Amino acid sequence: MPPLLGRNYPSAKERIIVALDVDSERNARSLIDELSDSVGAFKIGLQLFTSAGPAFVRWATDAGHRIFLDLKFHDIPNTVAMAGVEAARLGVWMFNVHALGGGEMMKRTVSTVSEACERENLSKPKIIAVTILTSSNANELHEVGIEQSVNDEVLILARLAINSGLDGVVASAHEASRIRQLANSKDFLVVTPGIRPASGTNDDQKRVMTPSDAVSSGSDYLVIGRPITGADDKGDAVRAIVAEMESASNKG
Repeated sequence: MPPLLGRNYPSAKERIIVALDVDSERNARSLIDELSDSVGAFKIGLQLFTSAGPAFVRWATDAGHRIFLDLKFHDIPNTVAMAGVEAARLGVWMFNVHALGGGEMMKRTVSTVSEACERENLSKPKIIAVTILTSSNANELHEVGIEQSVNDEVLILARLAINSGLDGVVASAHEASRIRQLANSKDFLVVTPGIRPASGTNDDQKRVMTPSDAVSSGSDYLVIGRPITGADDKGDAVRAIVAEMESASNKG
């Protein structure tokens, strides 16, 4: 059974966000050209943003591509809020902050970005919070003084994001179902990295899940990088992932 009956999901391909974790604008444009008709959005993270800058983000959004700006803002409330306004001015579809930055930081970002978008007639981006990175495990949490289990800490941070008025969280599919119960809203998004097809490898991810299991667990959008961008035939890789996702949906 699907985790939330009556939820109006986009098509399977629209739920795929391809991670443009490459070192140059040229390589990123090549991936966008090859995949733009096959997936729903593209993620621009720290590597590409540092290499190509906000001008590339503006080019991508002006070209009509949905962009998830994955810079994980984490600073004092005013700094993060104003960075969020600049992200909105770039036309991004979604950007993220670190939930560990706290409730005041997240609430300030939501209110400041909302006010700026209304004042400047901008489309308000989805603002989501990173909980615990899918590359982290209990040992790494303990190293920085967090004694809760990974699952418990994710839920603590997800609840804080919900109470702060954010649109969703970044979390492993392992926690998606419980986050969905916490939010009690079909509009709250769970965006899941660490997706590996059944035939794939984990690379540097530790809390991974297949596309079909992630969909069944309640993830809304799947962020997928190397299983697509590193494939010899990227179109075939996307089609295989879409088939996995549709199989899970059909079982519901």
